[in-house]
Amino acid sequence: MRLVGEFNRTFHPSSDQDAEEMILSDLQTTLAEPAAGATNGIGFPVEVHMILSAMEAARPATADRRGASRASYRTHAYLRLFSQDPLSSSTALYSRDVHPRGMGFVTRDRLPLGYGGIVELTLPNGTPVQAHCTIYRCRETVNGWFEGALHFTRPQNC
Repeated sequence: MRLVGEFNRTFHPSSDQDAEEMILSDLQTTLAEPAAGATNGIGFPVEVHMILSAMEAARPATADRRGASRASYRTHAYLRLFSQDPLSSSTALYSRDVHPRGMGFVTRDRLPLGYGGIVELTLPNGTPVQAHCTIYRCRETVNGWFEGALHFTRPQNC
């Protein structure tokens, strides 16, 4: 088997399992490294890096229909919906971009459209914020991961 990579090496595995383990190891190492300048993404699951990278690569620059500019920004966020049981844990979100009126994210949980809540995150300027928000998009992307967007009730100073 010929693997294309940093050293363009040829590998002859002793079994299919050895080959699979080596490929997965190389892939996980590659995906675990954050993109250049995305220091806020450290600690994201490997799947999140893969999904966000694929979404960024697939999105043409001319297709952006938003009036406000958005900045690619990867950070952890936590969402508590007003309809949730107060004793339940917050939903973990992994942001992909942020702008003064909202945020795009990836999450493991399917979120109900139109529901309101409070999202906690650190803005790109370093300010920690708890903002009231509404979920306006949440769709499955791949293998139980969901891509979505939320709208801040009041503009945030990003």
